[in-house]
Amino acid sequence: MPLDPAIAALLQQVSAVPKKRIITTDPAELREGERDSNAMVAPRTPIAVGSVSDDTVPGPAGSVPVRIYRPAGNGPAATLVFFHGGGWIVGDLDTHDHVARRLCHDLKAVVIAVHYRRLPENKFPAAFEDCLAVTRWAAGRIDDHGGRRDRLAVAGDSAGAALAASVALAFRDAGEQLAAQLLAYPATDRTTVEYPSYTENAEGFLLTLQDLRDLTTILLGEDASVATDFRASPLRAASHEGLAPAVIATAAHDPLRDEGLAYARVLKDAGVDVFVRNYDGLVHGFLNMFAVSEGAEGAVGEMIKEFGVRLR
Repeated sequence: MPLDPAIAALLQQVSAVPKKRIITTDPAELREGERDSNAMVAPRTPIAVGSVSDDTVPGPAGSVPVRIYRPAGNGPAATLVFFHGGGWIVGDLDTHDHVARRLCHDLKAVVIAVHYRRLPENKFPAAFEDCLAVTRWAAGRIDDHGGRRDRLAVAGDSAGAALAASVALAFRDAGEQLAAQLLAYPATDRTTVEYPSYTENAEGFLLTLQDLRDLTTILLGEDASVATDFRASPLRAASHEGLAPAVIATAAHDPLRDEGLAYARVLKDAGVDVFVRNYDGLVHGFLNMFAVSEGAEGAVGEMIKEFGVRLR
């Protein structure tokens, strides 16, 4: 399936700039590049929601910044805790502001976006600990954030989707039920398994296989056992039974494609309600591209629609 035309044009533009190795580049430089890239694809006019406010939440190592989006209107709403992508290294509340606004607007849900501690300054499992802390904080304050006690959900893209899946596992293990999980092209397996999509989509589609290997090396550090820890590799959890219903989206031209599809399979095999779609013509990061790509817009619209069914 050919690339979406708008995304093909974007890739051509990106390819004109020499690509830098993640593992040898200053994280501050990587983060600036990520902010610039996302600014290119964000809507020119911010999506309108009822209100947006910045706050902090107590975390295991200090305050965790969050941004709270409230839908227009009154009455009870679902609550969605959102974790941005970025390979555990880049990404922040601003890079995914338009994504959080879209989720809030379309789902008519309160969205709590989380700026967790990132690599390499903060070692595994710092990001997971922050995400879990904020989700538990939200669960304890539903009356202030949505009001529907049975409609707390998690969502994320890429590394953020891995964090969302891991938080869902932790909630299940604690006997606390989430309403749903939205996982956009999740990174689910940091073991040495070689998926076909790694080689099929090794270069030329934004996220490269070398990027993925560098990010995995930084995440694991010197502890190889991290690779099988569910907080890094939700696919490797001992059990997937009893998890929240999931919407899982992958992109045909993404090295992570087969990891996401593998996660959908293990959830289905465990009896979990799963909607899964592999979107032709799209690449890693398409959740951020709905304003510039018809293909991405169609995929994001379907994902949100299916997710909304599970939040009702």
